[in-house]
Amino acid sequence: MGTSDGRDRAREHPGVDAGGLDTAVRKGKHGGRPPVITDDMLHTVLRRRANGETVEDIQPDLLIPTGRRKGQSPSLSSIYRALAEHEKTQAYPEAIETAHSDFVALQQRDRSPA
Repeated sequence: MGTSDGRDRAREHPGVDAGGLDTAVRKGKHGGRPPVITDDMLHTVLRRRANGETVEDIQPDLLIPTGRRKGQSPSLSSIYRALAEHEKTQAYPEAIETAHSDFVALQQRDRSPA
C-alpha cells in the first residue's frame, strides 16, 4: 500500500502538482464538496424529529444555503446520511476524539521543521 503524501495524489490526479497539495494540507484545506446539510439544518432535523415529525415532513422546510442548489431542499438521502453520521459520532465519541487527536498530532508533526 502506498503512502498518502502529495506526490502520490498528484500521480493519481493529472494536472495537480504535489507542491500545491502539500501546501493545501499544511493550511488545513481538504478537497471535496462542502456538506449539503449544515450543522444548523441537522440541529433542526434532530429537534423536529424529537417532536415526532418525519424526515419527509421536515425536508421541504430545509434550504441549501450555498452552491448550485442554493435555495432548494436537500434530498431525503442527504438528510438520512447526515443523521446516520451524527448517530455514529454519538455512538463512538471516544473514537472521534482519538481520531481528532491523531489528526492534530500529524498536522503538528508536518509543520515542524525537519
